[in-house]
Amino acid sequence: MSFPAILVLEDGSIFDGIGFGIEKVEIGEIVFNTSMTGYQEIITDPSYKKQIITFTHPHIGNTGINDEDMESSKIHASGIVVKEFSNNPSNWRSKSSLEDFLIEQNIIAISDIDTRKLTNHLRENGSMGCCIAAKSKCSNEEAIQNAKNFEGLEGLDLAKEVSTQDSYKWEEGVWPEFKISSSKLNIVAYDFGIKRNILRLLAEHVGKVTVVNAQTSFNEVMAMKPDGIFLSNGPGDPEPCSYAIDNIKKFLEVNMPIFGICLGHQLLALAGGAKTNKMKFGHHGANHPVQDIDTKEVFITSQNHGFAVDESSLGDGIKSKHISLFDKSLQGIEFTNKPAFSFQGHPEASPGPQDIQSLFKQFLTLVKKNAKKN
Repeated sequence: MSFPAILVLEDGSIFDGIGFGIEKVEIGEIVFNTSMTGYQEIITDPSYKKQIITFTHPHIGNTGINDEDMESSKIHASGIVVKEFSNNPSNWRSKSSLEDFLIEQNIIAISDIDTRKLTNHLRENGSMGCCIAAKSKCSNEEAIQNAKNFEGLEGLDLAKEVSTQDSYKWEEGVWPEFKISSSKLNIVAYDFGIKRNILRLLAEHVGKVTVVNAQTSFNEVMAMKPDGIFLSNGPGDPEPCSYAIDNIKKFLEVNMPIFGICLGHQLLALAGGAKTNKMKFGHHGANHPVQDIDTKEVFITSQNHGFAVDESSLGDGIKSKHISLFDKSLQGIEFTNKPAFSFQGHPEASPGPQDIQSLFKQFLTLVKKNAKKN
C-alpha cells in the first residue's frame, strides 16, 4: 500500500515521493548504486547496513523476489530510493513482490524520486545523512533534524553487528548446480558481513569453508588447522576493527595464505601498516573498470565501498596490484614477502560481471603452494 513520503538530506534538500513497504521513519547514509540488475542481491548485502540506497536504474521491482538471490538472510539496507517502482513482477523464479518482501522485513522505500537529480547532488556534495519518512509519521522539519542527527559511518564498527554468532560449515558451489565441494582443503572465512556468493565461489574453486565470527581469536582459528584464511566484505569503518587487525597480523607472522575482499582488503592493508580514508561518495555499482597494474588488463567489476586504502601509506613488502580507472583509487594489493593479497571490489559479483573471479583460483594456487612448503 502506497503512502505520501519524503526524502530529506542533512543539507536541507527535500524530495517528495510515494512511499511503499512499511510506513515509518528511518535514517542512514544515502548512497547511489548504478547497477542495472540485481536489486535483491544489493539490498540483502550486509555491507549496506545503516545505508539508504538510491538506485539509478529507473525501474525497480520488475522481477520480484526469489529464493536463490539472497546474499544473506535479510535486508540490511535501512531503506531504498527509486524512480519508478513496479509492483507487478514477471519472472519465472519470482516468489513474491519487492513490496511484500519490504513489509516482511520492516523496511521503508520511496518512489517517484528524480534519482538523476539526487545522484548528481550526491556526486557533487558527497554521501551524507538522510531521513526517509512517511509524512504521517514525520514533518519536514523533524526529518531534516533526523538527517542531521545521523552520526555517519566514520569510526563505526559494524562488522561485529552483522557477523554470524555461531560458526558453520559451507560446502555448496555456485548456481544453478550448487555442487558440493569435494576438496580436502579447509578454508576459514572471517564473517565481517559475508555474501553467500563469496562462500559459493570459495567452495567451488578453493575448498570446504568454515565461517567464523568476526572476533574469533587467532588461536581458535589455528586449532581448526586451516589451509587458508579468507577475510570477507562488510559494512562500516575498518579502522575500529582492532580485534580483526590484530588477528591478521598474527596470521601474516605465521605465513598463512590470506585473501581479502572489500572490508577484508582494507583490514589486510591496515594489518600491514597502511591507512584508510572515507571516500566522497564511494563506489557502488556493477560497471566499474579496474586495471591490473602489472599486466595492464582491464576488468569490469562490481563495487560497494565507502572507504579506501590510501596507496601512499603502503609500506615495504606491499605492492599496489589494481587501480580504479574511474578515480585512480587503490583496488588491490599483494604482499611481496607473505602469501597474502586482497581486492577492494567484489569478484563474486552478485550482481555484476564475473571478469575477475579468477582471484578465487589465484587464492587456490596460493593455498596449494603453501601446503607443499609445509
